[in-house]
Amino acid sequence: MLYDAFEFRSDLAAATRSWGRLLHDGASPWTQAGYREPATWLAAAARMMMRAGLTHTRPPYGIDGVAVGNREVPVTEEAVLRTPFGTLLRFRKDLAGEQPRVLVVAPLSGHFATLLRGTVRTLLADHDVYVTDWHNARDVPVEAGRFGFDDYVAHLVTFLETMGEGSHLVAVCQPAVQALAAAAVMAESRNAAHPASMTLMAGPVDTRINPTKVNALATSKPIAWFERNLIATVPRRHAGAGRRVYPGFMQVMAFMSMNAARHMHGHLDLFWHLAEGEDAKARAIETFYDEYFAVLDLPAEFYLETVRTVFQEATLARNELTFRGAPIDMRAIRRTALMTVEGERDDICSVGQTMAAQDLCSGLRPFRKRHHLQAGVGHYGVFSGRKWENQTYPLVRNFIQANA
Repeated sequence: MLYDAFEFRSDLAAATRSWGRLLHDGASPWTQAGYREPATWLAAAARMMMRAGLTHTRPPYGIDGVAVGNREVPVTEEAVLRTPFGTLLRFRKDLAGEQPRVLVVAPLSGHFATLLRGTVRTLLADHDVYVTDWHNARDVPVEAGRFGFDDYVAHLVTFLETMGEGSHLVAVCQPAVQALAAAAVMAESRNAAHPASMTLMAGPVDTRINPTKVNALATSKPIAWFERNLIATVPRRHAGAGRRVYPGFMQVMAFMSMNAARHMHGHLDLFWHLAEGEDAKARAIETFYDEYFAVLDLPAEFYLETVRTVFQEATLARNELTFRGAPIDMRAIRRTALMTVEGERDDICSVGQTMAAQDLCSGLRPFRKRHHLQAGVGHYGVFSGRKWENQTYPLVRNFIQANA
């Protein structure tokens, strides 16, 4: 019923977008003729109507080239390995020399990996970049089987093996946990493809430290409540019909409710920028929300296992994590250098939660560890924006190069 209700609202939103296009087309001759209010207000309102609703379609990365040194190098996307649940995507550059291979581990938390396009674009100048391009669970047939916490970890191991020895991990937000697990699994099995380094950025390693609203929500109810109230079945009109998922629209609604006033003001600003003909400012807001409102459904088992393991039981924080039923020990990580990065104003993964990985990885010698607290940024500022590009990234780049 949960997903059916959303589909009904989606159909209404589609109708709203159609009416918006008609209204916008009707107002265009008046605005082009130089008429101001109310024609510009009507056109702006129509443009807002055209943006109604969410989409389940992955936006493009849009990275066609990158500056390397003093020249622009073309970039092409290459699917290196594909499974039903994700693609190991490489951003291939035509360069004569080799650069450190980096796997950007994207969150599986309601948005597509394209949310990290800025992170990828910055890394591309100095690295051979791959990304975990997760698929929308509602498009994965039930015949493909389940995808849980251990399956995510197994994907990281397989992706690293595919990339080859000496690769590096950069895990953003939620998958800091799975990146640590994969590194420990590979260390214990003496896997030659173990990562040379891993950089964990704003990840919930120990959510007992300075709990945020997100942490409080995850621990406020028993796991049965989450399964009963937040898990839905994909309707018949989609390829994944019958699969149980945590819908991406639920996650977006939860994040928006945390900063409702900010999003309301963002849309008001968008309306007035459109009405005043401030196209550049309007496009910047539209670009953000185009990405923010592109949602991805999570496999139910992955979502529920993550809530229970990471947030409710703090299994990793107590170094009691298991993989395929066997215990894994973070102290086994001895050859993978560790860098943790946090944002001073992060209200999703607060200060101290990611740095906890430093104590967990007690098998690493001090010279293989580094921590950076980025001043003046919230959650997204840790891995995107000017301070990421100008202050955090140079440290990450130097750390990777020092361990290449």
